[in-house]
Amino acid sequence: MYLKVKRIMDICFVTLTAPIWIIVFGVLAVAVKCTSKGPIFFKQKRVGINKTFFMMYKFRSMYINAPKDVPTHLLTNPETFITPVGKFLRKYSLDELPQIINIIKGEISLVGPRPALWNQYDLIAERDKWGANSVPVGITGLAQVSGRDELPIKVKARFDGKYAKHISLFLDIYILFKTFFSAIKGSGVKEGGTGAGAA
Repeated sequence: MYLKVKRIMDICFVTLTAPIWIIVFGVLAVAVKCTSKGPIFFKQKRVGINKTFFMMYKFRSMYINAPKDVPTHLLTNPETFITPVGKFLRKYSLDELPQIINIIKGEISLVGPRPALWNQYDLIAERDKWGANSVPVGITGLAQVSGRDELPIKVKARFDGKYAKHISLFLDIYILFKTFFSAIKGSGVKEGGTGAGAA
């Protein structure tokens, strides 16, 4: 039942905030296009609810010679592939803004487990153990506000499973508020690896 309410909330949020995100969208699109060669958007095959595939949109934050379909934490010296504008976009999660298109298409939600790459078999398998593949994926999630890139795969999957088990309006609101303040601080971003502090 809540999943239907969740979808309505997503559409209402996108509609009501349109005057803001459309302006930001335009400014960032110009910044990406004018500062490095390549397309404005970066499209990548991702895993959605019930392990279905879809193409997820982001602002391109890397040079066009960056390896495709490789998680950033598996790259050697990922900073060499990230554009100056891309570094700013990634720090404050602004590269995720085009996923509003995915929300409109019904492929993702505002809140949910972050969509895994199609070839992140370890993360997909861990999420299966915790039932996290059965809920809508999202732009932000419980794992993101609990450590983001600093968390190992198994810990991220446990947080995703906790979200799937306790999914509710109040939990979504809590995650959205935490995301807002984390994005302002640019916290939790760690290019080229995951932290070892959590287990």
